[in-house]
Amino acid sequence: MEKDRIDLYLSYVPTKAQKRAQRENFNVFLHYGLNTFTGKEWGDGKADPSLFNPSKQNTDQWIKTAKDAGAYGVILTCKHHDGFCLWQTATTNYGVASSPYKGGKGDIVREVSDSCRKHGIKFGVYLSPWDRNHESYSTPAYNDVYCAQLKELLTNYGEVWCVWLDGACGSYMDGKPRQEYDWQRYYALIRSLQPDACISGCAPDIRWVGNEGGFARESEWNVVPEFACDIQTIQANSQQKDDGKFAQKGADIVYSDLGSRKFLANFDKFMWYPAEVDVSIRPGWFYHSSQDNMLKSHSRLLKIYYDSVGGNSMLLLNLPPDRRGLIHENDSEAARLLGEHIRKSNAQYVSPVSLTAPESEKGCEVHNITDYSFDKTTCDPYGYYTPAKESDAYKIVLRYDKEYLINRLRLVENTAFSQRVETFSIYASVKGKRKKVYDGTTIGYNRIAVFKPVLTDCIEVVFTQVRRKPYIEFIGAYEDNGYVNKKPAFFRLRQWLHKVIYESFINRENKNAEKRYRKIHNTQSEK
Repeated sequence: MEKDRIDLYLSYVPTKAQKRAQRENFNVFLHYGLNTFTGKEWGDGKADPSLFNPSKQNTDQWIKTAKDAGAYGVILTCKHHDGFCLWQTATTNYGVASSPYKGGKGDIVREVSDSCRKHGIKFGVYLSPWDRNHESYSTPAYNDVYCAQLKELLTNYGEVWCVWLDGACGSYMDGKPRQEYDWQRYYALIRSLQPDACISGCAPDIRWVGNEGGFARESEWNVVPEFACDIQTIQANSQQKDDGKFAQKGADIVYSDLGSRKFLANFDKFMWYPAEVDVSIRPGWFYHSSQDNMLKSHSRLLKIYYDSVGGNSMLLLNLPPDRRGLIHENDSEAARLLGEHIRKSNAQYVSPVSLTAPESEKGCEVHNITDYSFDKTTCDPYGYYTPAKESDAYKIVLRYDKEYLINRLRLVENTAFSQRVETFSIYASVKGKRKKVYDGTTIGYNRIAVFKPVLTDCIEVVFTQVRRKPYIEFIGAYEDNGYVNKKPAFFRLRQWLHKVIYESFINRENKNAEKRYRKIHNTQSEK
């Protein structure tokens, strides 16, 4: 029975759009609009458009900053909750067309998309469904307006790499009825106009990690229970069974565990749904001059990067342009230092002189794991390793021509075969003795295992628990770059609280499952 369950989990694999998003797993958010000039985070849709008047706007500077940080793409807030549109739209007068910027002829979306192509960065759009200015909001007609805006953005600006959808719906703040968003219509329209685009946020491709503080899970799984993507909550009830067992009613996206065997046993439907860590470099998402000296420190940004990108998640780092229309000097310098660290660290790869591993399947030899390269069209690797037989554990040994001071390993699974590694350990030969330096859980698209530097000429990776057998695309050791992955006390407390709350919830659900099933069944019968 357990083998059947495992085979079910392994049947879920990423789409092409998801593969690309997970390969290129660090991107930049650009929160910019009328809020930049009013000092608000959530505008009310009543601010005068004439306030939008940047004096030195330079989107090339934005994109160069993102590139310096090491980002693959950028996502621009083309319209936030206030309804102010950064492009020349036919759906409303509330936007740059009514501002003094370039005499009302400006088009920020055009400028950013052009700068992206110029500097080799992918272009993505954020379009808030919540619109506090448009007169049709809170009526069925608004869905037509929103789809018209999507169509403008997805047909007039070339390739769009990502569409980021926010689920905010604050009609009550303006005394209006709740707007029913037609999510399935939105998804279908995006698929038809930009079939290769990844849909993130309240969306079927990429899920929100569950917080905006830059905190990532220690164990991040891609195969999770089937979510209702429009509201990012687990479906109310999973499939019923004839024996009366009632599966867990639901779960929250902020749970510390979304993919272990123990957790998945409570569900019957699943999906490939990787996580994205979205976080701002400042306390706020839009620019505020009062926060110029309140940026996240370099060490904090590194922590966020290694925990997210290095923990099988994607990182979306917000760099908000200021009222001049420039990324502030403090922000751009912080981004440059982050990118410099990433580039130097990637260059510290140490090539092994020999490898040993259990006998492989034909064509899937262990030497393939030294080459991290993939087909740009399919996003599948050119080579990978998998053993010929299933076993209780699998050991791969990497030997080097001399001793190197190593402080991290990068591990990558070939997720065309789903996500399989559940636990692993890393050992180093130190002064002739075998020393354990790291215990890890999930790998997925990317795991950067950081440990105290060790002087070694031999590294062992032992996969101690695997779903069936591993499919390993890359294992690489890197020379010490000075980074130490410390967890602050408040982070450890948060993880502990999540664990306690989650386990308490599971225990309570298991104890009351039969009673709850009967109660619901009786209620439905009465209806």
